[in-house]
Amino acid sequence: MEKGPFSVEWLAQSSLGGAREMPGAPDVSPLQPPPSVSAESPRQREAAGSRSPGHEAGRARTKFSAAQLQELERSFRQQRYIGAGEKRRLAAVLNLSQSQIKTWFQNRRMKFKRQTQDAR
Repeated sequence: MEKGPFSVEWLAQSSLGGAREMPGAPDVSPLQPPPSVSAESPRQREAAGSRSPGHEAGRARTKFSAAQLQELERSFRQQRYIGAGEKRRLAAVLNLSQSQIKTWFQNRRMKFKRQTQDAR
């Protein structure tokens, strides 16, 4: 009986690392990952700053001015949840987007929650 690809004998040899090349198969070492597979873990790629193809870089962190922070904090003291009208007003007055205002309020509520839990 011939020891062709996928025969019992061939499979036994391949599991031991002694398999012969399959006709038409690419020359790939069993101990090395294929060239299309990265040896880095996702955490290592993230730490190195590389991004997956198709992902765009996010928005740079917004550095709020002292005047913007003062107005945002004043508004937060009055009401922790911002309404649509107040969000539009603050965005216009502070020269920020409504999305930035919404995110600032979300982050500020989380900071408030942490501060009140730590005080207990």
